[in-house]
Amino acid sequence: MLKILLTATLAIAPLFAHAGAQLTEMEMRWLQAAAPVLAHAKRIALPIDITVQPVAGPNDVPLAMGFADGRCKLVLSMRGNPNAESVLANVPEADRPVLMEAMAAHEVGHCWRVVQGRWHALPAGFVETGDERAADPALLVEAKTMRENRREEGYADLVALAWTQRFHPAAYARTHAWLSALRADQPVAGGSHDTRAWVRLAGNGAVFPAAAAPFEDVAAAWSQGLLSDE
Repeated sequence: MLKILLTATLAIAPLFAHAGAQLTEMEMRWLQAAAPVLAHAKRIALPIDITVQPVAGPNDVPLAMGFADGRCKLVLSMRGNPNAESVLANVPEADRPVLMEAMAAHEVGHCWRVVQGRWHALPAGFVETGDERAADPALLVEAKTMRENRREEGYADLVALAWTQRFHPAAYARTHAWLSALRADQPVAGGSHDTRAWVRLAGNGAVFPAAAAPFEDVAAAWSQGLLSDE
């Protein structure tokens, strides 16, 4: 497994220059598109390692974020992965870099939540309500996990949109339409990636107030979406 470290002393450009002989053309395109997000992550000292899988697994998404040993792991799984092409198959070539950048912002948003100690945490003033019941206790655990993951995916989708609004406002409508179509295709309503409650709220980029820190732009919209998420 090829691992490239992004540390507080490593600039983005040398990273690409060093890895260029080992990365595929597709991986280079995705990392080049993600460069502004990774540069911001570096500026705010997010501990991110970039890992490129030599062979993608059958259920791997092209870009994913994990967390291990106190560090975030941005994983590229593109080699032999049909999803790496299909996720942008209907998007004009000229529009793809902005969407790749938005997807990188989504993943780095996950890292930011973990590093801030907010993973699976609700905003101040929010509490769990309702009484779920099931004959099998494992089903309750599964439902809770799905709900918590859905909320995090909703947060990250808003980060992707807020990043686009802040840095590529002319592309906001196209990005929102693409993400809306992606999230509309849900195998199971209420699944971990059913973030439609949040994406609907962000039809206009004006929903994001341009806070001092990009990852804070989404706080109000995320809280509002929590009220309508089922």
